Amino acid sequence: MGFGFIIIIRILFVTCMVFIIGYVFGGFSKRPALAVITKVAAILIIVLFIATNIMAVRNNFNRFKGNNCPWSRCDTTYRQEQKHP
Repeated sequence: MGFGFIIIIRILFVTCMVFIIGYVFGGFSKRPALAVITKVAAILIIVLFIATNIMAVRNNFNRFKGNNCPWSRCDTTYRQEQKHP
């Protein structure tokens, strides 16, 4: 879920940047509909920046706690296989 969410955030970020660059350097400011979409994109880019930072911090905290470590459950798997009846 986390990796897919990061990919979606990056795609939306690039889309927002296209609208903002089109507004500044292109003709988006002349058409009212594109100007409104660009304003929404500017707000969305701030939200996406905050969401990306939240995901990065959560990932780092989970890594420090050991929840994201691939070796965290190796000993329990080994113990379960070694049970003697």
